[in-house]
Amino acid sequence: MSWRQQLKADPLDWLMEAKTPGVRYLALRDLLDCPDDDPELEAARTQAHRHGEIAHILAVMQPDGHWVKPGPGYYPKYQGTVWSLITLAQLGASAAQDERIARACAYAIDQGLTDGGQFSLSGAPSATADCLQGNLCEALLAIGCDDPRLDSAFDWMARSVTGEGIAPKEQKDAPVRYYAGKCGPLFACGSNGGLSCAWGGVKVMLALGKLPAARRTPTIERAIQTGIDFLFSVDPATARYPSRFADKPSGNWWKFGFPVFYVTDLLQIVEALVALGYARDPRLANALALIRDKQDDQGRWPLEYSYAGKIWNNFGDKNQPNKWVTLRALRVLKAA
Repeated sequence: MSWRQQLKADPLDWLMEAKTPGVRYLALRDLLDCPDDDPELEAARTQAHRHGEIAHILAVMQPDGHWVKPGPGYYPKYQGTVWSLITLAQLGASAAQDERIARACAYAIDQGLTDGGQFSLSGAPSATADCLQGNLCEALLAIGCDDPRLDSAFDWMARSVTGEGIAPKEQKDAPVRYYAGKCGPLFACGSNGGLSCAWGGVKVMLALGKLPAARRTPTIERAIQTGIDFLFSVDPATARYPSRFADKPSGNWWKFGFPVFYVTDLLQIVEALVALGYARDPRLANALALIRDKQDDQGRWPLEYSYAGKIWNNFGDKNQPNKWVTLRALRVLKAA
């Protein structure tokens, strides 16, 4: 069944409207599969970078490549360097299209990446977390950053999943160890009481899925398989992953949003597994049905989780049909 046959109506004309150049660009690229050198796609890509959301974020970037506050860029939420780059990546921004984007990528690595490969909130290895590591690694790859220092970030991320070569956090004299936040293998997180955090796990798997196969070491391949097994350890549609502080999953799993930061939705679980080649795995059937059921009679999906007033852009009104969320859903249905 084609992705259009899964829809109650075809929203493509809506997504292709000239007044939203960013969505139009990604619809041409991801839904209509226009070749990279297609004139219409080239024009749309240029428009997306010169007008609208991408242009707005770049306009408030500081000359050296940071946003708001110098340093690693985790703060302030959600306008610092980390969040601005993550948003740019989800908007389809390209370092090849605008030199400022490449400058921002270099700044983030200079300031936030430790010698051990951890992306850090503070610059110290102890201030790392799966959600930060996965989000930034995925974003930098999506943007087109080819800095060789990212190899250390992916190596740490993979070994932090499998536990290879990493001492327990109690062994404070060990050269490489876990910490109070990133406290153990299989996405263990201090913020989840030391249990595996699926929110962080999804971010890590998105990043590993973005890494070209030729760059995947045996350690990375083992981490990918470990992560796949974890995400399929429950029916993804139930989101019944370990939770230390509640007896049921967070309701935010069922609220589709844009952009997506560390709060994760079910759509992003499917995005991660689709990128790793599991689009047609029968274990995704219930999650895909849930995604299809959220569309309205015109084949559009609403914005259910919003950062309005906290980020640089306004991506639409909450609980109203939303082009960015619809684009996310259609990519998944197309792949499946």
